[in-house]
Amino acid sequence: MRLGVYNAILHDRPLPEAIKVIADLGLTGIELNSGGFLPATHIPNFDEILESDDARDAFLAQFEGTGVSIAGLNCNGNPLHPDRAIGEKHAEDIRRSIRLAARLGQDRVVTMSGLPGGEPGATTVNWVVNAWNSAALDVIDYQLDVAAKFWAEIDELAGEHGVKVALELHPQNVAFNPANFRELIERAGTTNIGVELDASHLFWQQMDPVAVVRDLGKWVFHAAAKDVRVNPAAAIYGVLDNQFRKLSADEPRTNLGGDEWANAWPKNSAWDFVALGRGHDTAFWTEFLRALHEVDPEMWVNIEHEDTSLGRIEGLEVAAKVLLDADAALEASL
Repeated sequence: MRLGVYNAILHDRPLPEAIKVIADLGLTGIELNSGGFLPATHIPNFDEILESDDARDAFLAQFEGTGVSIAGLNCNGNPLHPDRAIGEKHAEDIRRSIRLAARLGQDRVVTMSGLPGGEPGATTVNWVVNAWNSAALDVIDYQLDVAAKFWAEIDELAGEHGVKVALELHPQNVAFNPANFRELIERAGTTNIGVELDASHLFWQQMDPVAVVRDLGKWVFHAAAKDVRVNPAAAIYGVLDNQFRKLSADEPRTNLGGDEWANAWPKNSAWDFVALGRGHDTAFWTEFLRALHEVDPEMWVNIEHEDTSLGRIEGLEVAAKVLLDADAALEASL
């Protein structure tokens, strides 16, 4: 497998320094954020690269001799958001990322399927968690129709540029498990839209990421290595724990577009994102890589560090050791 890091955790330093961090970890790829919820920090001359071969070549020259290459682009966001100030921006980020990928010799763009409102004219998103009533199924049917129209357009653009788009199966999106992913691509009639298999969001939904990889098979285009620890509080609050707190304007917070912001995580949370090995051991990650290897031995598997108990580099070091050990165990068993 090809192993790298999603660069958001390294946005605090210039690209050459981020590349060195990854090389020092013994990893070989950097997945570059290219818009959506987060800015394209490491691609400051995005527009120039789209138009100028000189700008493109200068950008790519930063990777020469480092042992680290670009491992896909990432523009996670909500392209279907009913607030068009958010939705249209994130949708255009996906289109621009596809064009940029082609310019950079890349064939993978990671994003999310998005989530519209529940009906025409809605102003806020509406995620139906459990559609036990008929009206809820009507909402999902409407949302899938909205999503299918958008993704059919993106599929055509991706095909024109030789790019595959990998949707992270992420809650609060129309596609967050294999069933609704398949429903989406069947309605849209797509061939270039697949899945980014991020195990973390499957863990807290009580899904088995290895089983999901084998269920989806050829539709798994890309993968993220991020762990989850389910805490004792889950016995009280369940995995749909919603004890989040809004952050005030004078607190450090991450803008998600328009006037939407990431919230403070629950203090006594049902579950937490943790570095690899702190939720599931190396043996699990070996089997995760094995399932991915069965789909594509050359697939990129990139660490995403969101363990707030560990520093930026510390967390990457912990995760990299587990991932490299798992990869070595896989190779020894083949």
